[in-house]
Amino acid sequence: MNKKPIVHVAVGVLLNDDHEVLIALRPAESHQGGLWEFPGGKVEEGESVECALTREFEEELGISVQACTGLTQIKHEYADKSVMLDVLRIERSSGIPQGREGQVIEWRALSELKALDFPKANERIIRILNRPG
Repeated sequence: MNKKPIVHVAVGVLLNDDHEVLIALRPAESHQGGLWEFPGGKVEEGESVECALTREFEEELGISVQACTGLTQIKHEYADKSVMLDVLRIERSSGIPQGREGQVIEWRALSELKALDFPKANERIIRILNRPG
């Protein structure tokens, strides 16, 4: 029996003053392609989650992350792989986000986040962001 590979991912939640969150559209050819996601990327061997998030935000979005805090950790099983998401809330950053790898990005109001638009593993993030208080 083959064990599914576990993909460790650093995920960033970046909010603006208008209570909108930055999201990116997954490329059609990628796993869960065509769905929206909270930006981030794979944690490399020997790399901390914070370093992975900082590296990915710089490479993919041109955003320099200066401070972040843990929001949640999510383990999710897809048919073909398992993911472990370390979700961090970005407290301080600089730069204007741009889709540096050709990805579509947008600011979306928290009230307009719909679980159907995101991979299943992201549902808990959406619930946390929409919690009152």
